[in-house]
Amino acid sequence: MPMKVSGRDLRSKNLELCELQDQLRQGGGVKKIDKQHRDGKLTARERIAQLIDPDKPFVEIGLLIAYDLHGGQAPAAGVVTGLANIEGRPAVIVANDATVKAGAWWPETITKILRAQEIAMRNRVPIVYLVDSAGVNLPLQDGIFPGQYGAGRIFYYNSLMRRRLRIPQIAAVMGPCIAGGAYLPALSDVIIMVEKVSFMGLGGPNLVKGAVGQVTDSETLGGAAMHTALSGVAHYRAPDDSACLQLIRQQFRQMPPPRVEANGNAKFDAEGLYDILPADHRLPYRVEDLLDRILDAQDFLEFQPEYAPEFLCATGRLNGRAVGVIANRRGFLKTAAGMRVGGIVYTESARKVAYFVENAQRQQLPLLYVQDVSGFMVGVDAETGGIIRAGAEMVEAMACATVPKIVLTVNHASGAGYYAMAGQGFDPNFTFSWPSARIGVMEGDSAVQAIYGPELEKLKAAGQPVPLELQDKISQTRADYDRWLDANYAAARGHCDAIIDPKETRAILAFAFEIACAHAGTEHLPIALLAADSTRTLSSKEPSRE
Repeated sequence: MPMKVSGRDLRSKNLELCELQDQLRQGGGVKKIDKQHRDGKLTARERIAQLIDPDKPFVEIGLLIAYDLHGGQAPAAGVVTGLANIEGRPAVIVANDATVKAGAWWPETITKILRAQEIAMRNRVPIVYLVDSAGVNLPLQDGIFPGQYGAGRIFYYNSLMRRRLRIPQIAAVMGPCIAGGAYLPALSDVIIMVEKVSFMGLGGPNLVKGAVGQVTDSETLGGAAMHTALSGVAHYRAPDDSACLQLIRQQFRQMPPPRVEANGNAKFDAEGLYDILPADHRLPYRVEDLLDRILDAQDFLEFQPEYAPEFLCATGRLNGRAVGVIANRRGFLKTAAGMRVGGIVYTESARKVAYFVENAQRQQLPLLYVQDVSGFMVGVDAETGGIIRAGAEMVEAMACATVPKIVLTVNHASGAGYYAMAGQGFDPNFTFSWPSARIGVMEGDSAVQAIYGPELEKLKAAGQPVPLELQDKISQTRADYDRWLDANYAAARGHCDAIIDPKETRAILAFAFEIACAHAGTEHLPIALLAADSTRTLSSKEPSRE
């Protein structure tokens, strides 16, 4: 699946993305799917479809992870992760795809499972594991087993959720669950096994024979009947996949009732989103036209509209929920202080955003960052005006705000401006991108100037032509940056949670805020997890942020 890089418009990029996504959702292909059915099992995606409520979207996280690695043999890294409603309650789902190398773990599988667990921890929502995995992909074990963020961290997060954060974890063993992987269900609150097709054990029959000389079969060693009747490790036994999934839904019905969802309507139809961004990413557009198709038509109020207008800061509503919005305007903007370049962070705009974020924190207003930022202003005037200090204030206000933060990258996300706009390193609740997103330290032309600028200036001053070797290096640098800045490349490496269809933006953001705002958190930094209030549970009565 080669990467496609060109100046296509947003609609064309989205169609190409949809084709790639459809291909990846086939997992290991038709033959592997047929084998799964012959074995009496549903596929991972069929299981999810039966488990979740049909009236809400399944927001898949990390579909493109590793799609361009491992020779294309690891679609979705062999695991489906995402967000959905189950019995009206938001949940995170992790489902091994046994059509991809029998559900074995690739290095990127660990990345996806950990991200899913972090979403559950951050947002205090239940997590469901649909286990059907042959275990570690042994030829790649060095990238899976050891390390701080190796497979062991999955079980660390299991333990934190179970003992400290008290987040419900439900594990359904619907196929093999072997070796260390067996600790994932063992560290969950509820374990369900499926008759005749599930196995849970630290070693399979072959390993047991070689290690201790015992000759046994899978059912005797680790089948559903043994674990529900003899070992007591599992809690429930289901006759088939469908019955198992209904048992999970029953567990959700026993949880506290879901919150009542608010409603609202956008000012304009979402279909128009395809036509707002120019095909040339450098050209300007009106960000207000974009927001008119995402936010509710009512209660939009821009903060300091005439001061540092290169940043749009506003309060509004999304499906009835009050939110704060921080977005970049593009193009050249006339102000009382002179001309401004949109997409650039100036001293004044950095301080304006910092103040707005601090107010949002005081008011407990969740934040939506709409990224199209090229970086911070440079030059003598910027430096003498204190751009470094102002930028630090902007970053610090964002980093320390504990209200939910969701990022939507629609175009550029460059330099330190990307960081200041709640970049992924600052642990926002969710990060979504459009197919037009360009995440990187700088654009290719800027990189050429930074790397080869002095040499080109010397040649120009000497009246000498640019050597062919240098021309080739410059062309290669531009090609590398075009590839690195492609949205698919970023998604394949986990630099966003998902690339989304622009017309689905409103629905996906509304659902993401529903999850993020379901329970008030105390801190959002990973190091604070151990210090989390151990009395906070799913049933805690907490004030709404709506």
